[in-house]
Amino acid sequence: MRLRDALKIQRGDVVAFIGAGGKTSALLRLAHELRAEGWRVLATTTTRVARWEAEQAPLAACMTSDIKPATVRQWLNKHGFVFLYGGDQVNQSKVSGLSPHLVPGLMDSINSDVLLIEADGARRLPFKAPHDHEPVIPPDTSLVVPVAGLDALGQPLDDEHIYNANRILERYGFPEGDPLIPPWMAVTLRDPELGLRNVPDGARVVPLLNKVPANGYGRRLARRVARIVLNSPRIEAVALGSMQAPGDHPVHELQQRIAAVVLAAGTSSRMGQSKALLPWDSRTVIETIVNRLLTARLAETLVVTGFQADAIERRLAHLPVQTLYNPVYAEGEMLSSLQAALRVLPETIAACLVVMGDQPSLDSRVINQIVTAYLEGRGSIIAPVYRGERGHPILIDRRFWPELLALESGAPRDVLRRYPDEVTLVEVGTDSILRDIDTPEEYRRERRRAGLR
Repeated sequence: MRLRDALKIQRGDVVAFIGAGGKTSALLRLAHELRAEGWRVLATTTTRVARWEAEQAPLAACMTSDIKPATVRQWLNKHGFVFLYGGDQVNQSKVSGLSPHLVPGLMDSINSDVLLIEADGARRLPFKAPHDHEPVIPPDTSLVVPVAGLDALGQPLDDEHIYNANRILERYGFPEGDPLIPPWMAVTLRDPELGLRNVPDGARVVPLLNKVPANGYGRRLARRVARIVLNSPRIEAVALGSMQAPGDHPVHELQQRIAAVVLAAGTSSRMGQSKALLPWDSRTVIETIVNRLLTARLAETLVVTGFQADAIERRLAHLPVQTLYNPVYAEGEMLSSLQAALRVLPETIAACLVVMGDQPSLDSRVINQIVTAYLEGRGSIIAPVYRGERGHPILIDRRFWPELLALESGAPRDVLRRYPDEVTLVEVGTDSILRDIDTPEEYRRERRRAGLR
């Protein structure tokens, strides 16, 4: 995934990079991605950066008083990407930033498509807590990207290895010198006085975990950090990647909040009794499905009930899930139940995984495959397929929800069929995505296949 796609950059954005562990690399990577698409990219700093880093732009120029906006516009027309700074440091190895009062309105006066700002310093350490005067984020910033290097994990929590470690120690009481662990990194990143210090109220916030391996243990550690960070509603998403990696896709995945919506409101007319309440091993069908969803650690699991709602809710009372009663469950159960769920899901949810309430054989690995495909940016609608046949569950990005809510009749697939280019089919190794228990015969068959008497 490109960084610009992960950050959802729009023309007119003012983007501030803060934190440690790859701010400049991320800024430069984003600038070159946008320039390659014909954008006119203006970059600067409100602190200071190494001269050689500023000179990674096609043109790095000192913004002296005699340089007019028209001149910078000409530079942008010629080079596509210009880095402006305020002056040289004494040894000339670094360039200083523009005065913060010059930054607001800079993009408008020069007419660039986007303004990228390095708004923090960290002495090249991989992780930081800010001092009182940091970071220097302009008030009109629309997107803040707190950066952290994953290589900080395991480093001693002291000032030699972590920038301003004492501030973290004072705030949380962690043992000084102990190795930094994922929960400590996560709570620091999401803390309003640490990782989110001085972030403007109206700005979007998308942290970037940098130096994340494409596979293996390091990526799993990064996911753990991201999931804890996402417990803060102030955070929109968390990007996991490596800004120095070769190729055009430096972001491995974008961790976002996904909710599972389990449709369990139907009358079970062909079964003759509630399918959700049928025995399945030592539990019921609905408990089995919900427990498999819980292993995926999604942001929320919502079970929509209707027929025999009270009994289903009692069976789920011991599990960390929400239930929602659909009063019109008998009138087009699937559509009305999905619409009821979409209306109540929090605005922070990026996508929903629509799960049928009568598929107790659903494999947990299938759920993970579908979710991973979405987080890796492979599609906005993700559906599993087994030997050419599509099944359930299906994941649907939030941008399709308004059309689903506007449907007065039919089925959700009527909306999804309008967007064939947005659908990604994930090949799975089990036909559990195709099997349900609509009738007593199917129920007995599925129990035999599951090794149940």
